[in-house]
Amino acid sequence: MISISSNCSSNNAPFLLKPSGKDYLWGGNRLNEEFNKGIEMNPLAETWECSTHPDGPSYVATGKYKGESLIKVLKEHPEYLGTHPNTKGELPILIKLIDAKKDLSVQVHPDDEYAMKYENGQLGKTEIWYVLDATKEAKLIHGFNCDMNRKIVEQAIKKGTIEKYLYKVPVHKDDLFYIKSGTIHAIGAGTLIAEIQENSNLTYRLYDYNRIDKTGKRRELQIDKALDVINYKATNEVRQPIRVHKYKKGYSSELLCRCKYFEVHKEKINTENTKEMINFQTESNSFHVLLCIKGCGTLISKEEIIPFSKGDCIFVPANSMELKINGLAELLNVNC
Repeated sequence: MISISSNCSSNNAPFLLKPSGKDYLWGGNRLNEEFNKGIEMNPLAETWECSTHPDGPSYVATGKYKGESLIKVLKEHPEYLGTHPNTKGELPILIKLIDAKKDLSVQVHPDDEYAMKYENGQLGKTEIWYVLDATKEAKLIHGFNCDMNRKIVEQAIKKGTIEKYLYKVPVHKDDLFYIKSGTIHAIGAGTLIAEIQENSNLTYRLYDYNRIDKTGKRRELQIDKALDVINYKATNEVRQPIRVHKYKKGYSSELLCRCKYFEVHKEKINTENTKEMINFQTESNSFHVLLCIKGCGTLISKEEIIPFSKGDCIFVPANSMELKINGLAELLNVNC
């Protein structure tokens, strides 16, 4: 939710981010064609919009830190992260856009405890998927369609029959899925997704449809580790409810997710034809990240005006200066 505050005076200015791209073999071209990413990759499967992960950092695109990595900026200004215990001096989240032209591998992520013990102190990965678009035939995998155990799954992988045990869910625009660590899952072909996750790149693949990558080899699988961390219980309801949290003239907010790792709201701004603007100011406990998923607008501070449009991502430091938003847009608003 956009919080309105007048208790702090700060010079912590927001800035637009520039993502790193990934050319995974299952990707398409929609992130360049529809989101104007301008990244010379074909395919362009993912853009890491807000990231301090070394596998794909994002960079500052506006303001006094333009051209510098977000890693460097937050290292020099840890106060931008806020006082929330999740930060611990580092950005705890990673935000991506994902264009799945083909099916992703069947995979699972470890929890924090397993990752800390077996992956050199890294974080595990719990994530949410917000579906930006999907074809009529699009599906995703979310867990099993019946209770399983390690032996059955291991044998099914060896025999190539694992797909018959997977819970496949039709996907629609504006669906929301919570993917807890330990959940076997895969994004299906024809799906365009915004993903908010822990700051981790740990993925254990179990099955990849025997595909060949651009080097002519099958992609590596991590079956033993995957079997260690999988939740073998059958899946129940997977879509998450979206709750209207706040509404006033020109603005509404829907709570998408509140968990131990992050909080996500969908903000709708409609002030394009009025003189009113939406006041916005972060508090001292957390940064906010605004990802525009539809429309366009402007974020106005005393230092500069930042125009934004579909696909743009803005980092707003904790304890920010007073800001105003104007436009006709939908934003995902992420904080601790």
